[in-house]
Amino acid sequence: MTARVAWISFTPVKATMLHAVDEVELLESGVRGDRRFYFVSDRGRLVSNKDHGPLQLVRAEYDDDMDVLSLRFPDGDVVAGEVVRGEEIDTTFHKRPRAARVVVGPWAEAVSETTGRTVRLVEPEWPAPDRGRGGAATLLATASLGRLARQLRVDEIDGRRFRMNFGVEGVEAHEEDEWRGRRVQVGDAVVIPQGNVGRCAITTQNPDTGQVDLDTLNALAGYRSGVETTEPLPFGIHAAVAQAGRVRVGDPVQPA
Repeated sequence: MTARVAWISFTPVKATMLHAVDEVELLESGVRGDRRFYFVSDRGRLVSNKDHGPLQLVRAEYDDDMDVLSLRFPDGDVVAGEVVRGEEIDTTFHKRPRAARVVVGPWAEAVSETTGRTVRLVEPEWPAPDRGRGGAATLLATASLGRLARQLRVDEIDGRRFRMNFGVEGVEAHEEDEWRGRRVQVGDAVVIPQGNVGRCAITTQNPDTGQVDLDTLNALAGYRSGVETTEPLPFGIHAAVAQAGRVRVGDPVQPA
């Protein structure tokens, strides 16, 4: 069976609900529109699903042409408006400094009310995947999800838990680990995987509720702790983009 793109996902605002789409433009900076904005605390520290799991229930939409951002909350309320960029501030993004501009508008106040803590919405100069340009795209074999499901003794695992850009079908479980350092054609784009994606508590949360309901971390430790990896508890890979291009569901995935 030829390896193919099984699904594609992204979100305009980091930590919010993933969008499942049929095609995207993959740029050197990542999927166009992916993680363009993120939330920080009043001290400038990144706010993620680990801080507030139900952020995954907030759906963000961003119209690049109109420069309009909207957030739809689980109760149906929608907060929308044109993006106004304010002062540049220093933020802490996964323990690393990153400059970003404060986004002026109603979104931060609405999310602050939802989370019960003061947050600000910011926009960096470049999109905000966790690992920068070296992790501009993320890939996960669907068979890897099946292997983890067997470890947990459940029928299946929702891939949204892992918040990856591309699912790949037609390869063995964890075969994507072997692609590190190789050129991989994904649709019209070419990526070079740089390392493994180490997992955190976010993967224990149900993407439909934001609540913890599956012990993915102990399961990964149970059968993945002895593998050679760039990050602990590896599950999927992150890649730099060597050649930009369109990627569609069903496109071939061909490691060199």
